[in-house]
Amino acid sequence: MQEYWELYMKNLEGKPASIQFNAGISMELEEIQYSYPTVAFVKAKLKEPNENGLLSENEEPEILFMEDKLEASMIKFRIGKYVGRIISDGYVTFLYYVQYTYNWPDFIEFALNEHTSYDITNGHQEDVDWNYYHKLLYPTAREWQLIQNHKVCDNLREQGDGLHLARAIEHKIFMPSVDKKEALVETLLAKGYKIKDEIENEDGVKGLDFYRLDKPFYHDIDAITLNLIDIAEAHDALYDGWETSIVKS
Repeated sequence: MQEYWELYMKNLEGKPASIQFNAGISMELEEIQYSYPTVAFVKAKLKEPNENGLLSENEEPEILFMEDKLEASMIKFRIGKYVGRIISDGYVTFLYYVQYTYNWPDFIEFALNEHTSYDITNGHQEDVDWNYYHKLLYPTAREWQLIQNHKVCDNLREQGDGLHLARAIEHKIFMPSVDKKEALVETLLAKGYKIKDEIENEDGVKGLDFYRLDKPFYHDIDAITLNLIDIAEAHDALYDGWETSIVKS
């Protein structure tokens, strides 16, 4: 099973939440979900959350140690898979999918025997369809776009780009149906974009390559791409991401 983890922020019940989840497991759900039909959780109240109810730097080492101890216990008792962690509203919740629960108390005792100073609850329930993974941990299309945006921004910064200088940012949209192509082009032009090329992907789906001068800073590019996702959806099309050149200060 692949171990491929992602970390992102979202809003849960009106509160900011830090979500870390095993994205690699999504590639194998059809093979494993019926072998691990029960979702289980361990929820701990943070001792000193930051002003947003998230994990503070001071407490991070202890929570990471708790996470490692839980993972070691999961491996020792061989009962399931660790799929994600949610930090929000002053709590951290670790989520697992397990094969069986008869030795769940033994798992908890071994994992948490060094964390008696924390207020901790735990439990489990049937979830054959993995709804907690799909609907709580797994990002929406918009959240996935933000994850990718920040990866590109991080890469640009690592190469000396300050991200604050405007430059041509190139985007792609693909159209499974070209019925609304003209309306899509008109909308993009009205937003200040210039059409570079008509393109086609490896599956033969036609699309548009277009650009505009913008800053690729995190908040700026997030707003731009979310707007383009809306535009694409309104024209029965799919936004396919962006790229740009490095501009060093």
